[in-house]
Amino acid sequence: MSEKTLDPKGRWRSVTVGFRMSPEEVEMLNTKVYLSGLTKQDYIIACILQKEIVVRGSPKLYKALKNTLCDLMRELKENGRYTEEQWETLGFAVRLIEEFKDNEEQP
Repeated sequence: MSEKTLDPKGRWRSVTVGFRMSPEEVEMLNTKVYLSGLTKQDYIIACILQKEIVVRGSPKLYKALKNTLCDLMRELKENGRYTEEQWETLGFAVRLIEEFKDNEEQP
């Protein structure tokens, strides 16, 4: 049996919460989790509890942003338009880039 792990505040997460999502919603969730650098569990908890999600710049995050934007560009070339979910993903990626730019400008 695996060792019990505690959350950052030293609490044991013993309650399971489940819910249903459409395939499109799952894809959007997975992309946002991928771009955040958090685990899916930590990302969902932060969103549900309306906590600030802090994304730290790293080579892995840069690659995730690049891959996501390339995928969106490919979709646009193939279909000539974006779905609502793709627009939301694009907006999320742009906000991340803007936040990185703002943080670089601060001393």
